[in-house]
Amino acid sequence: MIDIIQEMLSFSFINRAMIVGTLVSLCAALLGVSLVLKRYANIGDGLSHVGFGITTVAAAFGLTPLPIALPGVVIVAIILLKIGNNRKIKSDSAIALISSTALAIGVAVTSVTTGLNTDVCNFMFGSILAMSISDVVLSIIMSIIVLTLFIIYYRKLFVVTFDEDFSKAIGLNVKRYTNLIAILTAVVIVVGMRMMGTLLISSIIIFPALTAMRICKSFKSVVLCSGIISIVSFLVGLFLSYVYNISTGATIVIVNLILFIIFLILEKIIKE
Repeated sequence: MIDIIQEMLSFSFINRAMIVGTLVSLCAALLGVSLVLKRYANIGDGLSHVGFGITTVAAAFGLTPLPIALPGVVIVAIILLKIGNNRKIKSDSAIALISSTALAIGVAVTSVTTGLNTDVCNFMFGSILAMSISDVVLSIIMSIIVLTLFIIYYRKLFVVTFDEDFSKAIGLNVKRYTNLIAILTAVVIVVGMRMMGTLLISSIIIFPALTAMRICKSFKSVVLCSGIISIVSFLVGLFLSYVYNISTGATIVIVNLILFIIFLILEKIIKE
């Protein structure tokens, strides 16, 4: 096993993937706790479809996808929250409406320009080889910003996540911090699309949080456990995908699923 790890680390693209993947996985797990508790879990899946639509359109016109997708997905995240607060349109309906529209536009534009080429498939299913140096640098910078903001506003995000009425009573701007969660989630989705693919990126936001909640009960313990689970799942998934030549994104999701089942069994054992 040590020989295989040393062989993996001899490749520069693996090293880049490990750095970006660890940071993105950690960011996704931390934000996933708030999203699951606030019942915004579907927003990750919706924004990933929006990200696919924007990146494929950008690629079709020969533009650099990541810098264009970043502000685009952030704007859509804010719009989703505003629509979701509308009594006439529920949040799940708003997510389905926007995500399906973005996906349709992306496929339509791609089909009449470049077609469903390798680059488009990389966005859909993820590819470590598709990560350029510029992608890595931008992903690292944005991940550090997300982690920094999460740490700075940790207490306020905690209060807003659990009790919006109490947050308003003590003078917190609930709308501002809810928007912050959505914006940070959008950033994580965009920077993780190259590695996980738009069809799988939302899984690393939801799985670690749900897994940690099987055993951990306090917000802090869930956040910490979720972060550890996410990083371990990524590293193990990356290793297995290299050894068995399986899609990295799919392998990471499968590892997350296995850990979820294990924690589910442990939860039942502890209760008994």
